[in-house]
Amino acid sequence: MLACLLKIKHAVNSSSEMASVGDPYVALQKIRGGERGSLTDAVEHALREAIVTLALEPGMMIDKMAVCERMGVSRFPVSAALAKLAHAGLVEVLPQRGTRVKPIALDDIRQHLFIRSALEVETVRGVARMKDRATIDALAANLDEQRKIAGNGQRIEFHELDLAFHEILLDAVKLPRVKEIVAVSRNALDRARQLLASPERLVHTLEEHERIFEAIRAGRADAAAKAMHDHLDQVIEELHRSAKERPDLFAP
Repeated sequence: MLACLLKIKHAVNSSSEMASVGDPYVALQKIRGGERGSLTDAVEHALREAIVTLALEPGMMIDKMAVCERMGVSRFPVSAALAKLAHAGLVEVLPQRGTRVKPIALDDIRQHLFIRSALEVETVRGVARMKDRATIDALAANLDEQRKIAGNGQRIEFHELDLAFHEILLDAVKLPRVKEIVAVSRNALDRARQLLASPERLVHTLEEHERIFEAIRAGRADAAAKAMHDHLDQVIEELHRSAKERPDLFAP
């Protein structure tokens, strides 16, 4: 099952850009065999990846039969997977019309960013006061890796380092419940992040991370808190610009 999921994820990642200009379902990999439960999980995973990477764009109606044919499964696991994705807020059922990928809602994003800001601003304030050598070294090593790839447009690799940077900070304060809440809000922003994955945005993100790091290394708690606040504020500002450029992807 794990091998199956990894294969699907690889196929989605490598095909998402093709899907945006051609058949959107090309991002889905055919599945063979498996129990009913595992098939549902595999279909859900593949559809989730396709939605998060924008291979299946916000507002797009989902053709269940096309998914069935593409993945080589019956309607049951597709319907069950879509029900799970509806519960997760990624798709919605429209009466008499079918299921569509849920448009990105700026109000929802604003709320999730509010949660992240409230928790992560206080996190970096605490980390700066700790002056923990191991944490500072881990952040420095992470930033070294970010610098190597930020200018090359390697958005998937950079995204992983971005997540790791924030996790180093959250791990440092040793508050697992806070980390869990931040993770839920961060996951809700996955689709929106795809709209901000230009090479220029990667460089700006690196610069913002460096300001956070420098304040932490200097033990300047308030400066670190402000740098984190400004960093997260940039997301909503840029999404407003994206909404003007691609209003079809956003909820009215």
